[in-house]
Amino acid sequence: MNVDQIATQLTAALGGKNNVAALAHCATRLRIVLQDESLIDKQAIENIDGVKGQFAVAGQYQIIFGSGTVNKVYAALNSQLGLGDMNKSDVAAQAAQKQPLLQRLVKGLADIFVPIIPAIVAGGLLMGLANVFTAQGLFIENQSLIDAHPHLADLAAMINTFANAPFVYLPILLAFSASRKFGGNPFLGAALGMLMVHPDLLNGWGFSAASLSGEIPYWDIFGFHIEKVGYQGSVLPVLAATWILAQLELNLRKVIPSVLDNLLTPLLSLFIAGVLTFTFVGPITHKLGFWLGDGLTWLYDSAGFIGGALFGSLYAPIVITGMHQTFIAIETQLLADIAHTGGTFIFPIAAMSNIAQGAACLAVVFLNKDAKVKGIALPSGISALLGITEPAMFGVNLRFRYPFIAAMIGSGVSSAFIAFFHVKAQALGAAGLPGIISMKPESIVMYSVGMVISFAVTFALTIVLGLRQKRKQA
Repeated sequence: MNVDQIATQLTAALGGKNNVAALAHCATRLRIVLQDESLIDKQAIENIDGVKGQFAVAGQYQIIFGSGTVNKVYAALNSQLGLGDMNKSDVAAQAAQKQPLLQRLVKGLADIFVPIIPAIVAGGLLMGLANVFTAQGLFIENQSLIDAHPHLADLAAMINTFANAPFVYLPILLAFSASRKFGGNPFLGAALGMLMVHPDLLNGWGFSAASLSGEIPYWDIFGFHIEKVGYQGSVLPVLAATWILAQLELNLRKVIPSVLDNLLTPLLSLFIAGVLTFTFVGPITHKLGFWLGDGLTWLYDSAGFIGGALFGSLYAPIVITGMHQTFIAIETQLLADIAHTGGTFIFPIAAMSNIAQGAACLAVVFLNKDAKVKGIALPSGISALLGITEPAMFGVNLRFRYPFIAAMIGSGVSSAFIAFFHVKAQALGAAGLPGIISMKPESIVMYSVGMVISFAVTFALTIVLGLRQKRKQA
């Protein structure tokens, strides 16, 4: 492989040296920001040696070369372009400037939630493990494991405590991550998160019962009654409060003398943000957050298989726009209030879509004789089945179109099936074959059947559409 020649070809296909504004790479892809994406010669890029796929997303044009190869191509291309050393963050920052407001908001949400996903996934999977001990009839008819083996009760209780921790203290994780995104001090953000789940407050999950019984505690300050209620498991109140905190901190630093900055800025920022949180921001956004989660859950439970079919069919196009990143906030809310919502229905539908994308991609392997296409489609299809769909979706299915259409239909059919049986997940994880361990015990069987339906319908339909297209071309 002549990387210098590849770099020269890429420069020409990307519209010339002056059209490349920023360049970096990740483990498998070049990440490029262009002045004018209309100048790209996609066919020329497709024909370059080593290219395994290409797509545009979030203001970046990404070209897949694969692990190891991408480093060499990047070095040669950067040498020719003379852009200097840049990392993914630099490229993302430049790309963000070109994005519409909605896309910037979506990316902002992703930047906040992605860092805390490991903690949520760990807690969710531990919750699944705890349910293995407590689920009735999972292994023994009409009994749970701890019913049959009482000596396991404390082990199950300990695991349950470990599992609940990330959700009980979710505001601390969110506030820390959001403060970094908003430009504030993340440790000051964490302090605000701690304030929102302080043990002196009424536990947020007990608010409904306390409201009905009229036992909500208050602070009585100058005639104002302020509810002493925590925000365990909340998302929107934390994001709004943290944004206010960051803005207070940044603006106070501009007016407070530097000699008093370290003393007064944290004090005033935390106090003012705290007061605003408990008087206005928290109560309003708390209700909005739960209304959103309740509304989507109601739609899923009430619209049944029709709602599932629509959501499943549109999930992949939503991924293309990047709007799926906003689902993280909704899923976190659903999981944090799992006793009320029963879990998240979004994760199983995402899994149906990913399985369908993988099946369509693998069907292309059987339909196509081009060795290069097969070499891309086979690993990309397997990756999609395991929950990583970008190579399959952008490198194969969208390129040929008919596999993507087949995947939308297969996802819609399988999502209708799992919606009919109210399949829900109790944790996040890899949305695909490994996702079975994230399901509620009573949903595992129907989730598995749904994956089979998604794969079979999509694979068969891709073959049919592919053969039809070949006949037309002949």
